Amino acid sequence: MEWQVMIDATGHAGASNMALDALLLEDAARTARATLRLYRWSPACLSFGRNEPALARYDRAAIEQRGWDVVRRPTGGRAVWHEQEVTYAVAAPITAFGSLQQSYCAIHERLAAALRRLGAPAQLAPKNGRPSGLAAGACFASPVGGEVTVHGRKVVGSAQVRLGSALLQHGSILLGGSQENVQAVSRQPSAISSATALSHVLGREVTFDEVAHAIVSEWPSVLTPTDRDPPLAPSPFSDPNWTWRR
Repeated sequence: MEWQVMIDATGHAGASNMALDALLLEDAARTARATLRLYRWSPACLSFGRNEPALARYDRAAIEQRGWDVVRRPTGGRAVWHEQEVTYAVAAPITAFGSLQQSYCAIHERLAAALRRLGAPAQLAPKNGRPSGLAAGACFASPVGGEVTVHGRKVVGSAQVRLGSALLQHGSILLGGSQENVQAVSRQPSAISSATALSHVLGREVTFDEVAHAIVSEWPSVLTPTDRDPPLAPSPFSDPNWTWRR
């Protein structure tokens, strides 16, 4: 399978990033085209999972007082603070990876191999871990089976959604910083993160470009670079009624 790769080191606002990922999923379902997208967020952003009860879990007034960009993802999972990271998105036909568990692990194996290229002893968490679902807490609060960890601490947070014959899996690869901003606006103290970041693991600054290069190097299929993001149609991701719908 031939893949197209999209790399955006400049970054977009949360609503634009989620609209782009959703558009790539729709394109994969319609055309069977496979895309690897690597990107950043500008400004930093707090994202909620598709079905996360954000109104009950987070202090909307505190978030708005801080002036944070905030968005609800098309995928599930829990809250993530997007700042010092590489975000990846894989949109592809389901046949490229198989079942939900198979695809989750296969994509994570490639990401773990890329991090090992950089010197981080990344591996997948044991598969007997139970999914955390929508229990209270940040996305990075604890690793579950098949997730990428370093020394037992989660370094990549991911979620997946499927549309017809296609899947979208996207997630955050932490370069630095922390997820403490999630805790700062949480109504529940269990939002404490046990995440780690590559800069902490390697003892040096880790750049977006070197992580992006390592990921592309581990993708086994032909990659066709594209310099342009697809045009965006109107989407719900910029609508506060969608972001705070529950």
